[in-house]
Amino acid sequence: MKPSSAPAFSDADAADKVVRKSEAKFRVIAAVTVGNALEMFDFTIFSFFAVMIGKQFFPATTPLASLLMTMATFGAGFVMRPLGGLVMGAYADRFGRKPAMMLCTSLMAAGTGIIGVTPSYDSIGVLAPLLIVTGRLLQGFSMGGEVGASTALLAEAALRNSRGFMISWQMASQGAAALVGALTGYLLSTFLSQQELDSWGWRLPFLFGLMLGPLGYAIRSMLHETPPIESRKGHAVRLVFSRFYHPLITGVLLMTGGTASMFIVVFYMPTYLVVGLHMPTSVSFLGACLAGAILLVGSPFAGLLSDHLARRKPFVIFSRLLGASLIYPAFWLLNHTAQPAFALVAIGTLAGCLTLGSGASFLLLVESFPQAVRATGFSLVYSIGVSIFGGFAPFVVTWLIEVSGDPMSPAHYMIVCSIVSLIALIPMKEHSTEPLGN
Repeated sequence: MKPSSAPAFSDADAADKVVRKSEAKFRVIAAVTVGNALEMFDFTIFSFFAVMIGKQFFPATTPLASLLMTMATFGAGFVMRPLGGLVMGAYADRFGRKPAMMLCTSLMAAGTGIIGVTPSYDSIGVLAPLLIVTGRLLQGFSMGGEVGASTALLAEAALRNSRGFMISWQMASQGAAALVGALTGYLLSTFLSQQELDSWGWRLPFLFGLMLGPLGYAIRSMLHETPPIESRKGHAVRLVFSRFYHPLITGVLLMTGGTASMFIVVFYMPTYLVVGLHMPTSVSFLGACLAGAILLVGSPFAGLLSDHLARRKPFVIFSRLLGASLIYPAFWLLNHTAQPAFALVAIGTLAGCLTLGSGASFLLLVESFPQAVRATGFSLVYSIGVSIFGGFAPFVVTWLIEVSGDPMSPAHYMIVCSIVSLIALIPMKEHSTEPLGN
């Protein structure tokens, strides 16, 4: 009998293979998370410094009018998100996730740089707000493609029983960006006078984000990705709208609850606490720091929890119901107590509910699209949902507060969005047992 020519694998070989897989997974998480966090930091610091930016670039007869114009500019970045998702998502499906992510990093750095160096309205007149809007539009286009490509890559790099953990790093990276952005605002408001902060201090985070752009590009350039396969070379946009319109529509509606909570609790809250509730700037930034920290630390644990569940849809429903039931009490607490500690408790509670089901929600959406159109489909779902219900949420609730005189308007808005999100979950199908490489 001839000896077998097949190599014999020792326990050491098997262990080495496991180590290599773990290292590869870690590289994907690091490249996606760090790069995405840098982009999200660039995109979100605008919201933390909205009041100061309004004074510099949108002079008006009243502070509220200036703030409304600033919030509209904040929302303008979200107008470009669907276009960015359409163009960059299709680019990622055709040429690969890595090149799309690297291009998005460059575009984000350019938009952030424009905002950071643009002279004030007093210096160059109407050109100043036009440049600020241009920077926001460029940032929005970049973010529209970033989330779809990076989330698809995270999901496709995961084993079937670890998808929740892998994809949770998308939300964790957003938490990291919020934490660093809010911490930056807290330090600047602590060590600079209000005059210094209004005149030039607010520019420092944007210049910092501009300098970090090359770092994100370098990190992502070291990421290894399988070259585009033949199925990626079709017309992804046409396929999404012709064959996958059902998950597209239900996905956009599912995004409403989570995105409304994200942008009000994390990004609008500093403005709400300062302008609406007259709390110190430092307290508002601490609240955003707390929300960001909960998202950063809690998301991976929530992802691990979802991986141990046979079905994720009931888990998402539970988390959304829990969050919806606590919105009104949390805002009541904010409006009826003047103690910073109570404000932090309310913010932390809402951020915890958001964290609990966000990763599982993302996974339901990503699994709804096959690999050939996954980046395009998820980019459109995320960018359209965020643009309509998240990006303009600060503007809408600021306007509602002014018109109705009710400081609880943000709670009402979030509750309505949560109900829409729950309704969208009813017809949504689970694909957790199916491979993601088809």
